[in-house]
Amino acid sequence: MALKRTLLGMLTPSSNTVLEPYMGAILHQMLPEVTAHFQRFTVREISLDDKAMAQFKNEPLIEAAKTLNDARMDVIAWAGTAAGWRGFDVDLDLCQQITEATGAPSTTSVLALNEILDRTKVKRLGLVTPYLEDVQNQIVANYAKAGHPVTSERHLGDKGNFSFSEYDEPTIANMIRDVAKDKPEAIIVLCTNFRGAPLVEELEREIGIPIYDSVSATVWKTLLMTGHDPAKITGWGRLFQDLR
Repeated sequence: MALKRTLLGMLTPSSNTVLEPYMGAILHQMLPEVTAHFQRFTVREISLDDKAMAQFKNEPLIEAAKTLNDARMDVIAWAGTAAGWRGFDVDLDLCQQITEATGAPSTTSVLALNEILDRTKVKRLGLVTPYLEDVQNQIVANYAKAGHPVTSERHLGDKGNFSFSEYDEPTIANMIRDVAKDKPEAIIVLCTNFRGAPLVEELEREIGIPIYDSVSATVWKTLLMTGHDPAKITGWGRLFQDLR
């Protein structure tokens, strides 16, 4: 008898070391039926210069998706946040091309976060990232255009990408607390190589504000897309119970 499984495909920046262990930990409660599987492509730096921006052209992501789909994914997600500064429309185009190339439905971390913000009608957004100031400014501008103005933000001024994973949890927790002082309606942690996800449950209780982490949001959306109830995930924040 064939084993009933759900296979979540994740396209991953090559220098990311946070995404895989965190997704495995989040999904552990649903095992054995739901597992995440990863394919990398080259990403070494986050900035607005031409070389860094070229890392996110569709072609390498499509090739990575095709390779990943040799394992017959039920959904494929670009588990990265580059559309935050490149513009949200690029992810819509990418998802269409991934599905055309593989036959698998597709989403991204940014599209998942944006769906959450739209569904919860957030008008005062808090933003936490490790990024450079000009990258952060572009993200702020894009969220303002989308109807989710950023009223409080913190960033680390780093162009990583590997270095993002080396900031410890207390550093990120303090950034979230600082953003919370201005009382946004929700806070997003925008980076899938940043140690935000394990902090969400406790910090939401402490500050009383929903926190939406990029890794967690990607899991949430891919579970919905594959017919699973996100409420089976506990201990990782109210997103999984509140939006089903």
